[in-house]
Amino acid sequence: MEACNAYYYATRDPLGAAGDFTTAPEISQMFGELIGAALADCWVRAGAPPDAAYVELGPGRGTLARDALRVLRAAGFGGAVHFVESSPVLRSTQRHAEPTATWHDTLGSLPRRPLLLVANEFFDALPIRQFAGGVERCVTVIGDALAFDRLDDITEDSPVRHAAAADIARLIGNHGGAAIIVDYGHATTAPGDTLQAVRGHRYAPILADPGEQDLTSHVDFEALANAASVGGVKATPVMPQGQWLERLGIRARAEALVATNSDRSDEIDAALERLTAREQMGDLFKVLALSAADWPQPAGFA
Repeated sequence: MEACNAYYYATRDPLGAAGDFTTAPEISQMFGELIGAALADCWVRAGAPPDAAYVELGPGRGTLARDALRVLRAAGFGGAVHFVESSPVLRSTQRHAEPTATWHDTLGSLPRRPLLLVANEFFDALPIRQFAGGVERCVTVIGDALAFDRLDDITEDSPVRHAAAADIARLIGNHGGAAIIVDYGHATTAPGDTLQAVRGHRYAPILADPGEQDLTSHVDFEALANAASVGGVKATPVMPQGQWLERLGIRARAEALVATNSDRSDEIDAALERLTAREQMGDLFKVLALSAADWPQPAGFA
């Protein structure tokens, strides 16, 4: 999974109608704006530290950063921008969206200062392990095709995800800040096979065409929160994306956009529905926030 996704992201821009999937920031500016508002509010309540930096993990085309930073800067934030991104193709696109950014291959080189960190659909692409009947499941070759080596009841875990969550917690625990994590997955640990491949906006056979399709799995938010509970870092309850966006005022923002863009009314209403409706992204996608011990928790969770 790690090898396939490394090649996949290094060789293409997979986003948008011409790609394989569409993420929330590409659906509407409202998504990035509300994340920016939540971070701005948290930063102001923490005393507006001037050395704070905006960090995004896997920033795609830079769309979320552009929208979030517009709100943050309007609130007085003037800090540096850092992206964790290994894909040269996506870095080129991100450079157009946010030319002031500094790029990193890993979290390990991020600055030691208060961080306003966002990870949207970052954890789902990190590699998982699967266990079938308690035995680790592997990929083998049968004939001229790849196949899984065993079938049984599946459980999953992801040491790589847990390590990344712990790294985020250590950064903000030691230096201050807050993190907002948005992804699709389940709020509590549960068994089941959630590994999937997507190509051309459709599900595809998981082991077909390695490196040519997006491999992801559901994020276990309970395990993620447990991994991030180090150094006094506070984790919020896990919240469905739709409910969180509603609490932050996405409907009021949609009404304001319609008032100044009446010709886009149907488009804005459709985006609102897609981001918040339970049967679309509203329930499947979850939100978790982390904050340093002496920082307030981001809005929308209490």
